[in-house]
Amino acid sequence: MDYEQQVRRASGGDVKAFVDLTRHFQHMAFGAALALVNDFHQAEDVVQEAFVAAWSALPSLADPAAFPGWLRGIVRHQAFRVLRQRTLRTVPLSEAQDLPGEEVLPDRLLEQRRQAAMALAAIAALPDKLREPATLFFIHECSHQDIAVFLGLPVATVNNRLHAARSKLKERMLVMVNETLHAHALPDDFANRIGRLIEANGAVIDALFDPNSLPDILSELAVSDEANRRAIAVQVIQRPAGGVVRGIALSPADGLPRGSTVLSSGNQSETPVNLDELAQILPQLAGPSPVAAGAARLLETGIKVIDVMCPLVANGTTILAGELNTGPYVTLHELTYKLKDSPDGVKLFLLQPLWRDAPPGWSLSDAFKEDGFADIPRGEVQHFFLRAGDGPWTTSRLSPLDPFDVVIRFSRQLSGARIYPAVDVLTSRSRLFQTNVLSDEHVAVAERARQAIAALSAAGQHAERATDQTSTDALMLERALRLQNYFTQPYFVAEPWHKRSGATVSLAESLRTCRDILDGRYDDLPADAFYFSGGIEEIRGNAGRPLTPGTIKPAPAASGPSMFRVQLLLNDDFVPISFLMPALERIFDMDRAGAMLLMRHSYRQGKAECGVYPAAVADAKAKELQDVAHKYGYRLSCVVEPVQPG
Repeated sequence: MDYEQQVRRASGGDVKAFVDLTRHFQHMAFGAALALVNDFHQAEDVVQEAFVAAWSALPSLADPAAFPGWLRGIVRHQAFRVLRQRTLRTVPLSEAQDLPGEEVLPDRLLEQRRQAAMALAAIAALPDKLREPATLFFIHECSHQDIAVFLGLPVATVNNRLHAARSKLKERMLVMVNETLHAHALPDDFANRIGRLIEANGAVIDALFDPNSLPDILSELAVSDEANRRAIAVQVIQRPAGGVVRGIALSPADGLPRGSTVLSSGNQSETPVNLDELAQILPQLAGPSPVAAGAARLLETGIKVIDVMCPLVANGTTILAGELNTGPYVTLHELTYKLKDSPDGVKLFLLQPLWRDAPPGWSLSDAFKEDGFADIPRGEVQHFFLRAGDGPWTTSRLSPLDPFDVVIRFSRQLSGARIYPAVDVLTSRSRLFQTNVLSDEHVAVAERARQAIAALSAAGQHAERATDQTSTDALMLERALRLQNYFTQPYFVAEPWHKRSGATVSLAESLRTCRDILDGRYDDLPADAFYFSGGIEEIRGNAGRPLTPGTIKPAPAASGPSMFRVQLLLNDDFVPISFLMPALERIFDMDRAGAMLLMRHSYRQGKAECGVYPAAVADAKAKELQDVAHKYGYRLSCVVEPVQPG
């Protein structure tokens, strides 16, 4: 290896060159550290710190030929610092019983530890001038020439010292030392863990690594902030191209200079991203929203429930939120597959919960390969992966995601009933409904569909309220069930699992079929015929087929109110119009005049009716307004009251 040329390139910021240098010298550095600290784990820490320091200081090295000795000096400096800090912990004899006992360990592990201790003791007993070359040789069978270069000695001197070291170690101990040091050598990927900071823009961190050995998505990095003697934890959210990885700092990252060392831990990040901070840095990650810029356009995907109920914004942002195994991961890749040839781009953000039962060594990148997703071309589609906390995605938990153009929420209840994709149309939303982009028919059909599915959900979840279900109600619920089943659809990327060809349905057909279902045109077809299919022609051929997966069925007919009134109660002397009017317009789908009239009435009377809805919709709208008001410190309440028949 021409290490001098690599030193020159690394001094100029070439990460790959520094990785090559690390790979070539890592075992010798480890041997030098081990010869001093006499502890495998501490020696590895010493080497890591030494290469961090070397990367930062490399531009100051005047003579590239001096690199081996210069690196050895850094290793020794780091090792002596460890030795100065090393203290022996002592405990009273009365506490000895509380210490971990070796007798509980497996016999094999005990034997390995005993041999390691004996090998280290044998090395430590060698004279100083023999200890380092012997450790370098045994740790990874470094060549005599490499040892000579690293130690700055003639090859003949190295030969003599190794011969002397062997003669001082008995034959049996020689074998034990050789085997033990080999077993505790640095991992092969050690060199690939080191990268360089390209830019820190607030909480957004860009770092450069070897393109062939990138840190995994959602793994954790540490940026070395030497000036403040700290390490900044970073969660990898994207791997754009060319060895660049993008991450979000999990603690304040002000003042990090370009060129700072970035270390890959190799472990998955367990820290959920702060959703409020994510909203603040969204423009840095994805650019300005086309909706805010007045340039919004619909991006058709061929996925029925998404195109009708939460349509994507061309070149906008979409975030997918759901618990484990509810479908956001597969939907992200299905969207990528369907949009790979589209001239319009989209930024897809996936909130990924931590898989706590993942097998050792599991990585998201490996999962992509195993699932067949790694080879899907992305075209203009960008992926961002974010660690999410545990628990359901309630309305209040989704509220910090307001800056995203589209929010698609996946339901545990729906996925449990094998409704795929398990998109909850009551809490998912698209900002296109706040624009003039969508046709009047689209807006009307989506609202009718939302009310129908809300009524279906209410019939199952609020059976105690449904005490007066008429034949008309039952017919409406049956149509709602057809609609919910119609929104199910096989994915192309999931064909290996469900053994069915994927489906694509145009927006025009989806809108037409939704309208016809709600108008009763397909009352002659059983609800099961609509399940997990594509267009209406396929559905017509499904009549009479057995339905293996379950669906969410409406509750039995009962008597009682089916609609509920949302009442706004003001508990404060003043709630600003600047807050209340936009909230009423958005949540209750009011125009400006209607919102103004309601506010006047509420200020005079202390309460006002916001609208009448099916139970589940009324509950959701009331909760959303209260959550938003409380978030901004205003006191108001929403009461849901039954509307009595007649």
